[in-house]
Amino acid sequence: MIGGGLAGPEAALTAARLGCEVELYEMRTMVDGQPRLTPAHQTVEFGELVCSNSLKSESENTAPWLLKQEMRRAGSALMRFADETAVPAGHALAVDRVEFSRRIGAAIEAEPRIRVIREEVTSLDPADGITILASGPLTSDALGAEIERLTGSGHLAFYDSISPIVEADTIDMERVYFAARWDKGTADYINCPMTREEYDVFYDALVEAEAAEKKEWEKADYFEGCLPIEILARRGRDTLRFGPMKPVGLRDPRTGRTPWAVVQLRKENLRADSYNLVGFQNHLKFGEQAKVLRLIPGLENAKFLRYGQIHRNTYICAPLLLNETLQLKSAPAILFAGQLSGVEGYTESIATGLLAGIYAAAIAHGHEPTPIPRITALGSLVHYITHAEAKSFQPANITFDLLEPLEEHLRKSIRDKKERHRIQCERSLAAFDAWWAEAMRVELAR
Repeated sequence: MIGGGLAGPEAALTAARLGCEVELYEMRTMVDGQPRLTPAHQTVEFGELVCSNSLKSESENTAPWLLKQEMRRAGSALMRFADETAVPAGHALAVDRVEFSRRIGAAIEAEPRIRVIREEVTSLDPADGITILASGPLTSDALGAEIERLTGSGHLAFYDSISPIVEADTIDMERVYFAARWDKGTADYINCPMTREEYDVFYDALVEAEAAEKKEWEKADYFEGCLPIEILARRGRDTLRFGPMKPVGLRDPRTGRTPWAVVQLRKENLRADSYNLVGFQNHLKFGEQAKVLRLIPGLENAKFLRYGQIHRNTYICAPLLLNETLQLKSAPAILFAGQLSGVEGYTESIATGLLAGIYAAAIAHGHEPTPIPRITALGSLVHYITHAEAKSFQPANITFDLLEPLEEHLRKSIRDKKERHRIQCERSLAAFDAWWAEAMRVELAR
């Protein structure tokens, strides 16, 4: 296993659980008492969450919920740790990122079948045995060049972003209120309401703020689902009000009115001593961020524990390179998982790590891995990255658009979208259970 982010540890723990001896490589380490890090990481720990701390919706019969349900049924180690370290976040699953990472590290250390090697991998040879590449969006230049040599295909790249984090006791609680959108779940989010005048002042300062690196800024190819707020703002004065600052469903209980715009803050950990600004990833100079973000009501005297950042995100052209069991077509002993394989998001990265671990274990035990059915959420995610149009391939989160659609007569006869989604989820889980039961039957027979 190459990579100690999310997919690598999930794959390692899964393969070890299925009887494999595993070597887990991670290049982040301590050198002469100092951590050797990537541009985005702050620690050398396994499973560090570098962007938000949210694993997305837990609302029943949504696509993210369905994906997590399948992973739980397959015994995903990282999903179990996420559930155990969950912090209040309304209808989303958010985790205490420090405790989440600690539990991953403890599980790896306690697993006798896993040996951790803290060094950079710079060469790949299919003859060396089964390898899972899960080195993530910040794959080192040397390993990236080796992957390019092995695959014969250039990398695709976009730029991903990190939201700012603010110290909780520096938020002016007199100016904010707790609420969840449409009162779904518990009121776990801090909401910073803006009047039209306050929004206009904030907007003007944001679009005039100076970017961190102008040359990189001009060339950056951002992932549409994670755009920096200053780029969104340049699309029009009201774009943010229909995006990360959307006020709909967030009525202020103190006034009974819906604000003109709202900035939401989400807990970073169980101690609730820090909050991240939801959807406020950006590529501004730190000094500029301080000035702009302190224009948000309640954050006038905020202390920022981390400012927003942009980092390079590298991934392969999976439709050309991978088969449905995440194996490299030209070298089946090599599998890809995580964001390097072309999925986007924490849960999706863990999901492909889970599958890669299952498939690698099957290969190690002399079996042909059985692809998970297309009808499942896991299968739909893999189907997308292996069957998308190669020329326009972009990383994807799990959505209902990726799931196998209902038959036309059902789509026409069932007008209620929620009911259609419920049926899709019911079918997906039934198909997953059948596939998993057969996979475990083979494993027990072995």
